[in-house]
Amino acid sequence: MTLLDGLATSRQIKTEIALSVEKLVREGGRPPHLAAVLVGDDGASLTYVTSKVKSCEEVGFRSSLIRKDDSVSEAELLELIAQLNSNDELDGYIIQLPLPKHVDEKKVLLAIDPRKDVDGFHPENVGRMVLGLPCYLPATPGGIIELLRRYQVPTEGMHCVVIGRSHIVGLPMSILMQRNTIPGNCTVTITHSKTKGLDELCRQADIIVAALGRPEFLKGDMVKEGAVIIDVGITRVPDSTKKSGFRLLGDVEFSSVSPKCSFITPVPGGVGPMTIVTLLQNTLQARLGK
Repeated sequence: MTLLDGLATSRQIKTEIALSVEKLVREGGRPPHLAAVLVGDDGASLTYVTSKVKSCEEVGFRSSLIRKDDSVSEAELLELIAQLNSNDELDGYIIQLPLPKHVDEKKVLLAIDPRKDVDGFHPENVGRMVLGLPCYLPATPGGIIELLRRYQVPTEGMHCVVIGRSHIVGLPMSILMQRNTIPGNCTVTITHSKTKGLDELCRQADIIVAALGRPEFLKGDMVKEGAVIIDVGITRVPDSTKKSGFRLLGDVEFSSVSPKCSFITPVPGGVGPMTIVTLLQNTLQARLGK
C-alpha cells in the first residue's frame, strides 16, 4: 500500500511556485496577489483561510484577508466583489463558503470575474473544464488530479466510483476522471444519497473518490483488493484527549480500508494540502496570463 502524501507533494509544488515567483520578481514584475473574503466567524473557515494566507507568504505571494460580519448585506457583498473585479493589482480572490443564509451564494459566485475566479466555481470556468479548454480547475478536484499524476497512479480504463455529487468536488471530479488525459480515461459512476446498491458499486470500483462528508462511511468490506482510495472528507469529531478538543476524520475508515488498497490518501495530510496548493497554482496562472 502506498500512501498518497499530499503534505509532502504540496511542499514540493510550493517550492516550484516560489521559484517561478522569484524569477517573475527578478525580471521586474510584481508578485501574484491573492485575496480571501471571509464572512462571519466560523472557526473551521477561519482556520482554512488562515492557512491559505500563510501559504501565500511561503511562496512569495501578496495576500489580503477581507473580513465581514455575518450581518453584511447581499448588496454590500456584491459591491465588494465589484471592487475586487476592478482592482488591477489583484490577480485572484476567493469567497469563503458557506455564506450567511440571507445571501444568495449563486448570485455572489456569478458576480466574480471569471479571470479572477481562482476557486474555479464560475460557470465559465466550469464550462471550459467540461470542454477541455484552458481554465482554473476547482481547487480540490484539481489537487487530486495533480496528486494522482505525481504518484503515477494508473487510471486509464479503470472504473472510478465518485461518492457525492457536489459542485465543489463530486461533479467536477467525475468530469476530470473521464477526460481523455492522463490521469483520466476512466469509466466513471457518480453516486449520491439516492443511489441503490452503493456497496456493490464500490466493491466493483478500481478507484473510489469519497466526498460525502460522513466520517468513516467507507468500510473495508466495501472495497476490493488493490483499489485506489481518495478520501476527500474531513470532519471534526469531539475528542477530550486532544488539546484542540477534537480530532479529524475522513469519509474512509482508514484502519479497515488501507490494508486492501494499492494507494490511499490519509486524513489529515492528503487531499487538504493539495487543495490549497492548487489555489496557489491557479493564482500564479492568473498572474502570468496578464
